Amino acid sequence: MPNSNAKFHCNHRGGQEAGRRELVSRSLQSAQHCLEDQDFGTAYAHYLLVLNLAPELKTSVKETFQFSLFKWAEELDSLARIQDLFNCYEQALELYPNDEVICNSMGEHLFRMGFRDEAAGYFHKAVKLNPDFADAKENFYRVANWLVERWHFIMLNDTKRNLTYLKAIENAVRSGCKSVLDIGTGTGILSMFAKKAGASFVYACELSKTMYELACDVVAANNMESEIKLLHLKSLDIEIPKHIPERVSLVVTETVDAGLFGEGIVESLIHAWEHLLLQPK
Repeated sequence: MPNSNAKFHCNHRGGQEAGRRELVSRSLQSAQHCLEDQDFGTAYAHYLLVLNLAPELKTSVKETFQFSLFKWAEELDSLARIQDLFNCYEQALELYPNDEVICNSMGEHLFRMGFRDEAAGYFHKAVKLNPDFADAKENFYRVANWLVERWHFIMLNDTKRNLTYLKAIENAVRSGCKSVLDIGTGTGILSMFAKKAGASFVYACELSKTMYELACDVVAANNMESEIKLLHLKSLDIEIPKHIPERVSLVVTETVDAGLFGEGIVESLIHAWEHLLLQPK
């Protein structure tokens, strides 16, 4: 009897495997026919089924899956079915999370729809996945021109300004300010000044996703990623101990662009004074 049961289960598993292979084969044929008929939505659905049933085929069907995805996405875009378009890209990125071509294509759709910050994130990821991907690099630089204000470059090349900030931060840290919060960190330069001056704990917040990711790269390039905690947050949303463990002894900021009104520098500093900064005894 045990041998009979084992044989039954073996036959059952064999039947399931044969059924899976048959379904995968039929779906691949159907997907190909749909592509020939330019029925890209149905082709995309067939490829999704194939990849879920047979993940071992990811490499072999990757190019045709991408083609059907991109063509179907164009149709969805033209029909203003934006949520369906995003759902398709989310499904594709679940299957190919490290595919620079899909990331770049997602970024292009987001950019055309006006979501420049989000688009920059996908272009940036595509470039990190493949630094030689020319289309992604061009897209990232293009969107960066929209998002990174020109005054950032002017400030970063203003030696007198930078040395003045460095000296002021060094004086504050040496006088006993060992925990620092940098509001609107931008490229992270003031946070790095604070850390180099000897601050024990440095926290930095940045509202712009593009500038936040840029700050992460800059800080990492200077080998300080484990020493500076970067927060993609509006300063008014920082909570203790959720985001930072305790009140800080020094707040630095240079929010001088339109963020003066958008971020609300006065409100930010009042919030920092009341909730995030150690009070004098």
